[in-house]
Amino acid sequence: MTGASRGIGREIAGRLAEEGFDLTLSARGTDALREAAAECAKRGATQVRTVSADMAVEDDVRQVAEAHRTAYGRLDLLVLSAGVGSAAPLGSYPVHRFDKQFAVNVRAPFLLIDACMELLRSTAPARVVAVSSITGRAPEPGLAAYGASKAALTALCEAVNTEASADGVAATAICPGYVDTDMSAWNHESVPPSEMITSSDIAELVIAVTRLSSRAVVPYLPVVRTGSALWRA
Repeated sequence: MTGASRGIGREIAGRLAEEGFDLTLSARGTDALREAAAECAKRGATQVRTVSADMAVEDDVRQVAEAHRTAYGRLDLLVLSAGVGSAAPLGSYPVHRFDKQFAVNVRAPFLLIDACMELLRSTAPARVVAVSSITGRAPEPGLAAYGASKAALTALCEAVNTEASADGVAATAICPGYVDTDMSAWNHESVPPSEMITSSDIAELVIAVTRLSSRAVVPYLPVVRTGSALWRA
């Protein structure tokens, strides 16, 4: 799984460890990744391998896929949790921020799915779960590039289902509103952490998806905060 060293990804990794999964964890920061691996071992994982990788670098992305294939020879669940976000209004949006978000939030997941598809098919039934965002379905001011990248990620999961679900490989995009992680700290004045969705909520949904029968395909799961607005980020 990607983005395993902090936030949502780290909690997902820990829950998968409790469920007995053997894990390949990836993130940029070596020290934080090592800490996440140690935590997973304490929570029950028998085998935990780590691969330091930058999801904006194609060779790093492919290295993650190859490291897992070499270590295990099977892939029951591919979790795509790495992501970046940047807020700025239209009319003055720095294009390099746009490019970085699409590289990490869309291109890297596409490359990983593509690189792992043969292994997923040979392991089937297997799952792909991507941490997307409600902004890909209900855009917010200032998050045009981020929302567009997450909409593309959700669409990618839906495309996987059309191509591979008949072969036993199903994909789900989990699309939450604001989750209480470092990535959402910039918006604490508008949305206090106490009102945000928790990382454990998202991790619980990932576990639930893994327990579905191979007959069930869930293309995407929106998760919104409490309140009177249906698509409340």
